Amino acid sequence: MRFWYLLFLLFPLQPVIAAAPSGKLLIFHAGSLSVPVRELKAAFMKKYPGLTMLGEAAGSVESARKISDLGRVCDVFLSADQDIIGKFLIPDHATWKKPFARNEMVVAYRSSSRRADRITSKNWHEILLEPTVRFGRADPNADPCGYRSIFVMKLAEDHYKVPGLAMRLAAKDVKYIRPKEIDLLSLLELGEIDYMFIYKSVAFQHGLKWVTLPRGINLGAPALAAGYAKASTSITGRKPGELISKNGAPIVYGATIPTRAPNPVAAREFMNFLLGPEGREIMKKNGH
Repeated sequence: MRFWYLLFLLFPLQPVIAAAPSGKLLIFHAGSLSVPVRELKAAFMKKYPGLTMLGEAAGSVESARKISDLGRVCDVFLSADQDIIGKFLIPDHATWKKPFARNEMVVAYRSSSRRADRITSKNWHEILLEPTVRFGRADPNADPCGYRSIFVMKLAEDHYKVPGLAMRLAAKDVKYIRPKEIDLLSLLELGEIDYMFIYKSVAFQHGLKWVTLPRGINLGAPALAAGYAKASTSITGRKPGELISKNGAPIVYGATIPTRAPNPVAAREFMNFLLGPEGREIMKKNGH
């Protein structure tokens, strides 16, 4: 999978600090970044052996609420949707956000999944609606992959000209909704579900098969942003009872260093590493 790293040189971080990073560095990150973050941590700690790095994976909305609602602190926040940083963290808990990667939605499956020999980019929606087929998706209120799955369903209804398709898909197999998309992997491995809405990078990292969705549906083409925006849904907001309206958009990951980061020196150095040649190579190797 190809990702475009977005103009890092036009938005430089603060100058590199001379002192080597040390102490602890905690990263709150999207579940879909678990594999590359693990490798990024190992490479960064090899470069700075005096540093201990910890990663905490969750849906990006849930991770943001750990900071905004629960008062927790982290040094680096990596979101599967850069808009989450603006909606939940800026201006009270962060002052900036930097886009750093793209992705696209796919329908992933295993060779043993029901109808695996028949599913295509033209009939996947019909396969998923079959009574004997089970599929999973992430919780829209906890994970961007969840509300992006809803966008895919709504865009598919228009693309395939099937009235009511989105509602039928959204109403089916709700027992297999999970807090983050990574939680669905075990269900797929155990055969509890046959398919799942997931990012292409995650399917690649875990050796899964996937259906490549049309560009007008997969949220992976920046040039089609206006079309994606026709799909919308609501998720729970920062306050009890509050709803935030979300419109479809090209998938863009975002990063920030929260204002209360305990180790800002190490955080800035890690951001330089992530967005520099070594970090880009690790991300590329993992399908980003």
